[in-house]
Amino acid sequence: MLTVKNINQYYGSGSHILRDLSLQAHLGKVTVLLGRNGVGKTTLLKSLMGLVPIKTGTIEFNGKAIQKDTPYERARAGIGFVPQGREIFARLTVEENLRMGLAYKSARTPIPSELFELFPVLRQMLNRRGGDLSGGQQQQLAIARALAARPKLLILDEPTEGIQPSIIKDIGRVIRMLADRGDMAILLVEQYYDFAEELADDYLVMERGEFIARGQGKDMRAHGVRQLVSI
Repeated sequence: MLTVKNINQYYGSGSHILRDLSLQAHLGKVTVLLGRNGVGKTTLLKSLMGLVPIKTGTIEFNGKAIQKDTPYERARAGIGFVPQGREIFARLTVEENLRMGLAYKSARTPIPSELFELFPVLRQMLNRRGGDLSGGQQQQLAIARALAARPKLLILDEPTEGIQPSIIKDIGRVIRMLADRGDMAILLVEQYYDFAEELADDYLVMERGEFIARGQGKDMRAHGVRQLVSI
C-alpha cells in the first residue's frame, strides 16, 4: 500500500535529517517504527504526509507516486494521519471534531457508526468540547477523526504518549482490529517498547536519520530491539 524509496530530507543548507530511507507498509499489517527522541521519526511521517518536502526519492501510495502531492491530496487519496500531541480542536465539540475528518465530503455525509463501536466513550461525549476531554479520550478522538474518511493507510505518531494504561490497551485493541480486517495498512511510530512489540507485524529501528535494523515483529526480542532503543 505504501512504498518509500531512498528519500532524503534536509533542514537548511546542510543538516541531513532523513538519509536514504526505504520502507513498505502492507495491507493487513502493523509496521512499527521505533527510535530514540530526535532521530527523525516525526520528520519522516511529516514527509509522508507532504507537510515537509523531501529532497530526493519517491513515495508511492496504492501504486501512485505522491511525493509532489499536497497534504490534502494525500488525505483524499486515503491516508489518515494522527499527529503527535493529538492536535484536536479544543473549542469544537467531539461531533464537530469528527466531522473535520469528513471535511472534503458532502455535509450530509454521516459520521460512520463504526467509530462509536471502536471508541464507545465518544458517543457519550458528542456534545462536549474536545478540550474538556482527558488526554486518553482526546487521543481516541484524534484516531477516530483520522478514521472517519475510511483511509487505506493509517499513520500514528506516538499514540500512547501521556495516556493512562487502560486507554493504551483500548487503543492497542483497536489498532490490531483494524489491521486484522485486511483492508488497511498501519504505520505506527512508538517509543513504548512493549506496546510496539505486541502490535508489530514488521518493525524498523531508526538512528540519526537512518534505519539501523528491520525485520518481523515476532523476532524483535531475539534481535535485541529493546536494547537498540533504550535510553
